[in-house]
Amino acid sequence: MTSYKIIKGNTHSDTRGELNFFNDFDMKEIVRMYEISPKNKNELRGWQGHKKEHKWFYCSKGSFTLFLSLITHFNDENSNLPTTKILLEEKKPSIVHITGGYATAFKANEENAKLLVFSNATLEASIADDFRFNLEKWPVNLNNI
Repeated sequence: MTSYKIIKGNTHSDTRGELNFFNDFDMKEIVRMYEISPKNKNELRGWQGHKKEHKWFYCSKGSFTLFLSLITHFNDENSNLPTTKILLEEKKPSIVHITGGYATAFKANEENAKLLVFSNATLEASIADDFRFNLEKWPVNLNNI
């Protein structure tokens, strides 16, 4: 089933520091992870989609705006598809889980922001399931972020 879900985290603070935790985040499916650190906050990165691969996005530093578009036909870049906008913030810990069937794009909202991405596919499987789309096909308003 094609869907996305926001997994809420929580924070604990005491004299030793701060701890972000995700007790409802089941990591059994995850086989790899990577971290993205954009050079600047002015670029939109994407659109990239997968038919099968699931991804989980977590902002560990700063904040990001994540855009999602459900793809009806992977061989047709339909520009009329609606997009969903999700804000990921370091200070409000949450993880966005996206199943296959979506294209994603994202933008850092602050300099030095960091985004962790988890995947249920090996690198080889991900490359075989990779669909790249023109940034202008699903335009997003970067001024209202």
